[in-house]
Amino acid sequence: MKVRYDSYCGLNCGACPVGRANEMNDTEAIKKFAEEWGTTVEALRCTGCKTEITSGYCTNCEMRLSARDKNHEFCVECSEYPCKDITDFRNDKAPHHSIVFTNLQKIEENGLEEWLKVQKIRWSCSSCSTSFDWYSETCEKCGKKLYNAVDEEKDLLI
Repeated sequence: MKVRYDSYCGLNCGACPVGRANEMNDTEAIKKFAEEWGTTVEALRCTGCKTEITSGYCTNCEMRLSARDKNHEFCVECSEYPCKDITDFRNDKAPHHSIVFTNLQKIEENGLEEWLKVQKIRWSCSSCSTSFDWYSETCEKCGKKLYNAVDEEKDLLI
């Protein structure tokens, strides 16, 4: 399953554990997430928020719906940016949300293609290049400690 990595709000769907599990067709991981999160496997089918196959968490996202209604590729294109929805999202308790303003700025400055290249490097182990998700702590291949979204959020708050 091919995942589209860019999102309206600036998240990298390629670092999403659900997106990664879908892309790798890892049904066991998807079952585990469904169990842990009290949802169904079907609700976790996702190929990115800009596709027609979105997880239950993303399908009714206000930012996604608003951007689609306004024919925007990214929230930063909106005259209301940053609106309450994206500001609240950025400031909620999920560490991986804290980077959205920075990501949108980078997309605006350097273009989507360059941002995607940087994100591929960002979410790959610096020792062995194995990709990882927002909350991975150590590389599954070489065991190196990873700089994940929790670490990144701490640095963004400094």
